Amino acid sequence: MATAGLSADPREYRSRLRDQTDEKIDAWAAELMRDVAIRRGVLKVVADFRAAAKLSEPEFERVFASGGGPPAAIGRDGTGRLMVPAITLFALVAGIRSQVADGRERLIDYLVLNFDELVYV
Repeated sequence: MATAGLSADPREYRSRLRDQTDEKIDAWAAELMRDVAIRRGVLKVVADFRAAAKLSEPEFERVFASGGGPPAAIGRDGTGRLMVPAITLFALVAGIRSQVADGRERLIDYLVLNFDELVYV
């Protein structure tokens, strides 16, 4: 098992993530969003990110826009679920850091929430 990155369980993974630089956390979160969107869809990424980051829909929209996502691209699917274009998911990383004091911890929460997705890859 490597000294950085994946680990045997989510608890150890969270501990290892806390030892990483902000740049690594940001890159891993953005890459995870991209990979999950490819395999499972943008709706999964949006739902998981909102849950991990504890964001209401208006807060999600503010985070997305403040991270450089185009506000006009925010939309809803046929059943009313919030979504954004897959190509713009990276904006959530910078956005969460700019909008909340504990943005790093919320990104770690997102990575840990998706531990099983990482193991799958």
